[in-house]
Amino acid sequence: MALFPPNVRRVMDIISASGYEVYVVGGAVRDLLLGRRPKEFDICTDACPKAVLTMAAENRIKAFKKGAAFGVVSWILEDGEEIEIATFRTELYGDDAHRPEKVEFVWALEDDLARRDFTVNAIAIRLDGKFIDPFEGQEDLEARILRAVGDPEERFEEDALRMFRACRFVAEYGFKVAPGTRAAITRSLERVAGLSVERVRDEIDKVLRAEYAPAGLEMMRATGLLATTCRGRVDGFPVSVPVLPEVARLAGVEQNREYHRLDVWEHTLRVVSTVPPEPELRWAALLHDVAKGLPDVRRTNRRGLPADYGHAGRGAEITGEILTRLRFPPSFIKRVIWLVRAHMDHPVPGEQAVVKWLKRLAPGFHGRKELVEALGQSLILRRADLLGGKVDHEAVLEENMQLEAMIGEVIDRVPFYPEDLAISGGEVAAVVGRGPQVKQVMEDLVVRIQSGLLDNKRNVLQEAVRKKAWRRQMSVAGSGESEER
Repeated sequence: MALFPPNVRRVMDIISASGYEVYVVGGAVRDLLLGRRPKEFDICTDACPKAVLTMAAENRIKAFKKGAAFGVVSWILEDGEEIEIATFRTELYGDDAHRPEKVEFVWALEDDLARRDFTVNAIAIRLDGKFIDPFEGQEDLEARILRAVGDPEERFEEDALRMFRACRFVAEYGFKVAPGTRAAITRSLERVAGLSVERVRDEIDKVLRAEYAPAGLEMMRATGLLATTCRGRVDGFPVSVPVLPEVARLAGVEQNREYHRLDVWEHTLRVVSTVPPEPELRWAALLHDVAKGLPDVRRTNRRGLPADYGHAGRGAEITGEILTRLRFPPSFIKRVIWLVRAHMDHPVPGEQAVVKWLKRLAPGFHGRKELVEALGQSLILRRADLLGGKVDHEAVLEENMQLEAMIGEVIDRVPFYPEDLAISGGEVAAVVGRGPQVKQVMEDLVVRIQSGLLDNKRNVLQEAVRKKAWRRQMSVAGSGESEER
């Protein structure tokens, strides 16, 4: 199998043929060494941006400066693929913890690799397949160790986002962080204040969706990153934005030992790892018990054990506050809030109870598709919650399976919206006439089917509509006779 994709190889051949050094660097090299398919290939060279643009023009390749200050040029090849080419550089940082104040081009690969974050990302490959590894990144890869290049405090001083990236690599690759690098994170926490909330949010989101998400989350908690603040803007003015202190405080919060084997944080990590790596589910799993242990929620039951009555509702409020300040889209926030609020709201596995429950939920969704999607997520979260350290989880899981089966059967058979009916609005209008009465008739049919008075079959509903129209005509006629008398 070829080491480089055809387009990457072509770009490297052009640069090399022009007399310049050229390498693939960074994440692509790391992933190749780990046997993973790289998401993208970063190319670096000692050619200055002007020379890179000239080479593109000579080879009739579209090109433009993508990051002029960073020495990055993009080439757009014939099939539309974009490949970025960066000139060797070093960076100098100031108050902004993510954006360098000054970029200087250098002419040696080792100088460029020295500015990178971790040794596993400071490896390069030449055209002939030889690895350039001045910081022993391959050894760290084999040992699954994440170690900063050179002085870790200097690396985090240069770019504070690297502290969150360390946690992401723990979550994505199962790395262990070298003690010196880990300690430097805790000593560098004040630098987080210079990061934008969007960049911090995106790193946390990637941690949550990764294979080893609990390890990455625990790394953020243990080092103090969750309790830091970053920066945002409100009405054009800078504001300090808490990262996730509400989540950080969950460690050590005990639960009722009659029902739970784990504290709230341990339980939360278990639930996160059990749900699929979908953003809405993972955030709901992280925040579903965020209100437990709070003074306005924590109580002591009659046996003297802790209880958190109403924690789902209070947790939904906190979830809205967290996701809003982290600047998630409104539709995303709405769904996660609903999942947190609903995670304790499920009926017993009986048809009448399930129909009543679904009738209550249906108005909160825009049709059957959205309702079914939300119900599916809710049941997944509930199952994960039950698996996350319950004392008698086998019994509750059995009941949950019965409930899931009952919900599936009811949702397939019973309509909860007029569009679920086996008869169309046009057919109803043909009998009762066009106007608001069409909606009223259809809503009445939904209620009657839900109550077991009708079957959702076309011929049955057609007959019901005809009878309703006939009764209405008789009522109007009777009213007219009364007026004549």
